[in-house]
Amino acid sequence: MRLDRFLGNLPRYNRLQVRLLLVERRVRVDGRVVTDPRHEVRVFSHIEVDAEVLQAGRPACYLMLHKPTGCVSATQDPQHPTVLDLLPPPLREDLHIAGRLDYNTTGLMILTNDGQWSRRLTQPSTKLPKYYLVETEDEIGAHYIEKFRQGFYFAFEDLTTLPAELTLLGPRQARLGIVEGRYHQVKRMFGHFDNKVVGLHRESMGPIRLDPTLAPGEYRLLTEQEVALV
Repeated sequence: MRLDRFLGNLPRYNRLQVRLLLVERRVRVDGRVVTDPRHEVRVFSHIEVDAEVLQAGRPACYLMLHKPTGCVSATQDPQHPTVLDLLPPPLREDLHIAGRLDYNTTGLMILTNDGQWSRRLTQPSTKLPKYYLVETEDEIGAHYIEKFRQGFYFAFEDLTTLPAELTLLGPRQARLGIVEGRYHQVKRMFGHFDNKVVGLHRESMGPIRLDPTLAPGEYRLLTEQEVALV
């Protein structure tokens, strides 16, 4: 929301008063004087007028989790443990999952209460690739590479997937980079060749890589530098 609209929604200020507050440099957002009425403020912003706090700002939370097999990417599930069950109760509040993983898929998962930030990380329009290590039942042919680059037609969604980057690492292992997150997308891509995916591990999402010191089921807060990369 724009700063002038935030202030104007308060019953104590009319439009003229809001303009005067900004011109007179009486408004601070996150400790800085702000005079631009179009300045964006969010639920995380600390907003003051003349040292009076109008909004304390909710603390933003950004977590990296090494998802193990055997838990679902959901906030609650009646049958299976969820990734949130791996966190202590005080950390779970208001968190959502940025980029889900299948039940048996392992690797990097991001949980946050910042919806705008998570959309930048996961939306295909931002073109931030997600990289996976893939193991298959049968050998992966060199001819797969061009097909992944061309895209696959998914009849159910009536769409062709965006170009993907496939790098062969061994007879039955590859690294795959995709910018989408369609339903069972990786398995369906390899299914085009009747080649079953038997292991799938997400290494990175955009500029954020899974911390190699995190064992499956462990988590840590993202650093300020990691958050700023998105």
